[in-house]
Amino acid sequence: MEHHIPGATKPLMVFCRGTQHSRPWGGPLLIRMGCSPSHSTCACSGYLFIPHELSRVSGFICQGMILRRYPARFASWFAYHLSNFQFRWNWDDWSDCISLDPLHPRPVFIRETLAKCMRLSYHQRIVDLMPEGFSNLLPLKPVTLCKYEQEGAEALPGTVAAQQLLGALKERCTAEEALLVIKDLPNPLQEDDVEPTHNPLKIDVFVQTLLKYADKSFSHAFAAVAKYHTVLKVLSTSEEAQICILRSMFELWHCNQQMMVGLVTKFLKAKVVESSAVANWLFSKEMASEFPKFYIWEILHLTIREMIRHVTKFQKQVEESKKKLQSQNDAMEEDDDDEDSNHEKPSEEMIEEMEEKLDTTQSELKNLFLIIFQRFIMLLTEHIARCEAEGIDFNNFWFKSTLGRLQEVFFQHHEQVFKYVDTLESLLFTSDIDHHILSVFQQFCALKA
Repeated sequence: MEHHIPGATKPLMVFCRGTQHSRPWGGPLLIRMGCSPSHSTCACSGYLFIPHELSRVSGFICQGMILRRYPARFASWFAYHLSNFQFRWNWDDWSDCISLDPLHPRPVFIRETLAKCMRLSYHQRIVDLMPEGFSNLLPLKPVTLCKYEQEGAEALPGTVAAQQLLGALKERCTAEEALLVIKDLPNPLQEDDVEPTHNPLKIDVFVQTLLKYADKSFSHAFAAVAKYHTVLKVLSTSEEAQICILRSMFELWHCNQQMMVGLVTKFLKAKVVESSAVANWLFSKEMASEFPKFYIWEILHLTIREMIRHVTKFQKQVEESKKKLQSQNDAMEEDDDDEDSNHEKPSEEMIEEMEEKLDTTQSELKNLFLIIFQRFIMLLTEHIARCEAEGIDFNNFWFKSTLGRLQEVFFQHHEQVFKYVDTLESLLFTSDIDHHILSVFQQFCALKA
């Protein structure tokens, strides 16, 4: 049976290492490779038992280096795979993971697999399927926790306004009416000589109340953000204000990782928050306890991809407009009065405006990468200094995992990052930083040496 294991892992390695285009077929291929007619109960996908070969592969990988290199993608595949077999698995075989360090790759893998399983099913089903000993690895029940509805909330300064706003939302108030409800809330940042850039109390009351009101589903939440988009834009005039919006969202929805991923995506697409605000929020001290969780990196990568998408869109617009202008000039030289001559053609002024937008988005993308890599270096350097001061080994599971995430950012977005290698080398990855951190950058640069 041993000779089956390397062959069976090949589609899984494609799934783990491949692009977003190659991964979708990796999971189905593994299922079809391992399933014989005796395993299926219907013509579709009603398998009751995981084939022995794939069971062996899963155990083999869980114990090996593949898990350490591709923990997030393997957890995604394994959760998807379990969903095709009614989430059945002999978890007792992995019960030794319970006693390991919570940041050890194996318990982390199980915890994240169960979080992914919940996205494909529902919380209570996952709870019912797991042995009692795995309770610490189970995902939290996906409920909202609005502080303005908790016991003792009457003592909070924004509770009255939150209750009034909730009533107005239930009456389907307009965006202007919602702004009037929170208009007179005091600003805790107000000082005599300095005018604050934002009001954190206004933001917290509005965001928590709005998202609590629309907590029934993704559709409800997205519709609420769309309807009251103007209010969110008024409140999010600075990066600090945008981080406040993300904090309030996290405080309400921290038990539901999938909803947070969806809302951050919605905020980015609606320009409620900028990519730099998301990055600074993810690396902030209040998010330290969430840092090892995979959804944090899911948000980080979707933020980078969203920024890259904007750059690509403007690049395409500029190129197409230049081609149209050139065609127009060629036609004028030839006195070509065909049917397209009356169609709107781009002018040089329009192209200049497009190029300015492109330059701005490219600068924003460059700034995003600088923020991310700077924050990585700061976190890792502070960790090393703290461990050395305490006389303990800094090269622990947290350090290895975070270093791996740094490497992941380099390689997942290598086409864009390579454009800024010289800037990164001169500003961030200098010779005075720890060699563990510097070696990740040097390995990346060596790819094009």
